[in-house]
Amino acid sequence: MNGPTLLLAVIGGTAVGLGLWLLLATRFSRPTLSERLADPPPREQSTVRARSTAQGPLARIGAVGAPAIAALGLPGERVRRDLAVCERDTSAYLAEKATGLVLAVAGPPLAAVPIGLVGGDAGTMWGLVAWAVFAAVAWFAPDLSLRDEARKRREQMRHALAGFADLVVVSLAGGAGVNGALTDAASAGGGWAVGRIREALRVAALRRIPAWSALRDLAEHYDTHEFAELAASLQLAGADGARVRGSLAAKAKTLRTQFLAELDAEAQSATERMSLPVVLLFAGFLILLGYPALSHILTAL
Repeated sequence: MNGPTLLLAVIGGTAVGLGLWLLLATRFSRPTLSERLADPPPREQSTVRARSTAQGPLARIGAVGAPAIAALGLPGERVRRDLAVCERDTSAYLAEKATGLVLAVAGPPLAAVPIGLVGGDAGTMWGLVAWAVFAAVAWFAPDLSLRDEARKRREQMRHALAGFADLVVVSLAGGAGVNGALTDAASAGGGWAVGRIREALRVAALRRIPAWSALRDLAEHYDTHEFAELAASLQLAGADGARVRGSLAAKAKTLRTQFLAELDAEAQSATERMSLPVVLLFAGFLILLGYPALSHILTAL
């Protein structure tokens, strides 16, 4: 088989494969009529609502291969915790992984077609290395994005807890009880993090369970031990009648100091990362200035 025939066969096979994939995605990515007419399943009461991000053509295409990705044992325990923190649906994550797998397999061959048309050879060792690197990036990109988003949301929860603890101390100083102070502090704040605290306290009140149990559940859900420490202090005040306003004030101050230290460390890290571009820019400027003189000296010799 000569070169043009082989190239046409690769293009034809790729087109047929993509066509079949799009056909399957269009057919199975949407619910059937019987599923739409069926009664929706009862919703479980939960303090955290999962939001699905399987939107767009790429995610819908990946939804077809999500069961195959799930058969591999994905997602793992750590990824499930990150999905719960980000309030994302597991099917959306599996769809992203399936889309990344399709791009990892079909992307480099499609990119090799125009290279072959201009006379290049993409089947070298460097081409295989580039394919492997691209496949690794496409496969792990959803995991890295999810991990970064979960880290940011945990930080936002810690920041919200610092302000929440300050408001609880103010309410306790005004003569309010533990439950009243928690309710007032949760209703005064804004943002999604305070909203999750407020929702957890509301659910705890409806279920007739202590408020510190709801905070302890938040600590387990978002993997933030600061909520567990605050819940332990409030449990001493509510169950044993201990006066914990001073300890709560100290805890809030410690959280503020810790967060300021983290912000300062991030600023210092960003400053250090900017040092390398500045050095390279300065080196390029010196080369630009010294090249004419050096060239003149070399030509004079």
